[in-house]
Amino acid sequence: MPPRLAPADADARPITAVTPDTLEATLEALPELARGWARARAFSAAPGEILPLPGPDGAVAGALAGLGTPEARARLRFPLAGAASLLPEGTWRYQSLPEGLRANAALGWLLETYRFDIYRAQTPAPARLAAPEGIDPARIEAMATGEWLTRDLINTPASDMGPAELEGAAKTLAATFGARVETIEGADLLERNFPLIHAVGRASPRAPRLIDLRWGDTGPTLTLVGKGVCFDTGGLNLKPGASMGLMKKDMGGAATVLGLAHMLMATGAPLRLRVLTPAVENSVSGQAFRPGDILRARNGLTVEINNTDAEGRLVLADALALACEETPDLLVSMATLTGAARVALGPDLAPVYATTDADFAALAEAAPRASDPVWRMPFHIPYEPMIEPGIADLDNAPSGGMAGSITAALFLRRFATAPRYLHFDIYGWNPQPAPGRPKGGAGQGARALFEALPALLRP
Repeated sequence: MPPRLAPADADARPITAVTPDTLEATLEALPELARGWARARAFSAAPGEILPLPGPDGAVAGALAGLGTPEARARLRFPLAGAASLLPEGTWRYQSLPEGLRANAALGWLLETYRFDIYRAQTPAPARLAAPEGIDPARIEAMATGEWLTRDLINTPASDMGPAELEGAAKTLAATFGARVETIEGADLLERNFPLIHAVGRASPRAPRLIDLRWGDTGPTLTLVGKGVCFDTGGLNLKPGASMGLMKKDMGGAATVLGLAHMLMATGAPLRLRVLTPAVENSVSGQAFRPGDILRARNGLTVEINNTDAEGRLVLADALALACEETPDLLVSMATLTGAARVALGPDLAPVYATTDADFAALAEAAPRASDPVWRMPFHIPYEPMIEPGIADLDNAPSGGMAGSITAALFLRRFATAPRYLHFDIYGWNPQPAPGRPKGGAGQGARALFEALPALLRP
């Protein structure tokens, strides 16, 4: 079932949000039994702390939820989300919740209820939340459902999530909202001039493809491009086993743009949306592309292959070149592209490259409202020579290992010629669980972009 908030319900059991400053007054206002219980349990209002409270008959009648200090609360993206898993069955409502935390509390609750149960039954979170006053429940539900879709796609193992299955997910999404999908597959990629997508995917028995989803007939144009490498062995530059273990998530960019597309279509965003997904499996066989090969991209630029494990930027290059043939008002790419981005910012922050200061400013202003942090990285022009090998226009894997995320972004910029371009070098995975954010597949940047789009695409 998709994540849903319950209608406002005065009979729902109350959750009282408490800070250390309001703790003593809150406890004094409780009935004697509940107050004694809270003191006995040493409830301290720490962020994420949840305490069910007994009623006169001993049954759970309410709960306290710790908010902590602002400084402590900043350590948890969804400080109240744990309540969804810790409280017993029934409908609950927040009271005394600051207005600025209501949307975060509702979204965090729905994200906490996510379970990846395709392969093994998981215990669902039994509690439901009544929509807090002053929020848009449909918008919150669309954001949560889009994130659930992204998580499901990333968490599904490559045995069941290859290029064809990713295409199936895009078609299912399109059918839900009346969108259109065209797919170019296998040898037709060469006929239609997508040589880099074909080269990366040709070694696999699972045919490479370009999935092209369109929705909407009026408004500004937004094109999303998501890296869809459904599994990455590294190709002939084979990854060691330890580095290959999480490569089912290498289609995290595609999963994230599909989740964002759900948010946009579910809320009837006033725009013309295009989603391009180059979907491949980077495999090893006699058909694999080789180190030292020079390949010609869709836009005519030549690329020297110095590492077949730097394949994501290749498939994105052809898709970005196609996207720019229509000059969208805003072009966005999302990709699990470089380990260098994780070294720079870790798994929690989404690195973003922007061609205009105004676009990043709008994104940075919106990101906290969506509880989806981003951090700007530079298109540092002095590094351009690092991606120019001499015998071809571009090098897909500059030697030396310096500025790996930046040089990858500069590589993509040669194909993303639209005046306004945002590139997200995401991780797509939570290595450690946190409230509202289970270990496993994760969208990054999608909610921030969803929240920022009214400003980014303002007429």
